Amino acid sequence: MKAYIEERAVEIGSYIIESNATVRQTAKKFGVSKSTVHKDVSERLKSINPAIAKEVRKVLDINKAERHIRGGLATKEKYLKK
Repeated sequence: MKAYIEERAVEIGSYIIESNATVRQTAKKFGVSKSTVHKDVSERLKSINPAIAKEVRKVLDINKAERHIRGGLATKEKYLKK
């Protein structure tokens, strides 16, 4: 694996842990696709740094569990503005 890809994967993992960011927020911050973020943290990071990968998985699992709530709030906000 290329060095810059490994470095990006670690940076992305650290960012997600520090800011409790979603995959979408992280992709926007780093200027990559959601697929790239997901592949970096779920596949590449396991072989590079398993400890960071485990912490990232915890954050992403929490985000996934709360996803429906954020969606509902966004919809509510949308209709309140009309």
